[in-house]
Amino acid sequence: MKHILPAPLLSVILFVVWLLLNRSFSAGHLVLAAVLGIAIPLLTRGLRPLPVRIRHPWTVIKLASTVVKDTTISNLAVLRLLLRPAKRQHPPGFVHIPLDMRDPNALAVLAMIVCITPGTAWAELSRDRSMLMLHVLEVDDAAKIAAHVKRCYERPLMEIFE
Repeated sequence: MKHILPAPLLSVILFVVWLLLNRSFSAGHLVLAAVLGIAIPLLTRGLRPLPVRIRHPWTVIKLASTVVKDTTISNLAVLRLLLRPAKRQHPPGFVHIPLDMRDPNALAVLAMIVCITPGTAWAELSRDRSMLMLHVLEVDDAAKIAAHVKRCYERPLMEIFE
């Protein structure tokens, strides 16, 4: 069964989303939704990283709430910079963050968190995955930013994925 449906949940989601987007349950759309639900996971099987087994679901909820809080704070800070550029408190810069996690799924989630947080951008990851370089819109204390990423994001991601 894994050969036909390598990602059953993804297949179901694709099937349902196709029908919802087309607002039709005709025979043609049902067949096309089934074909897409089977074909897309098969064609993208090689692109998926290792299978994920979430070890601490409660940590996922806490991490999500931290991301929402930090994203809201960052949105307000970027808004302040846009409305009053002369009031910039600190210059932009790069922050180097030593990483302890190596799981590709955890690194992918960290990349998504960084990319959705206004004012930060994932600049580079070292080849051995031990150092992350972030570009931050306002760098007042690079060590403080690195400690925040390690404490609030890396530690929970390691608990979830490793």
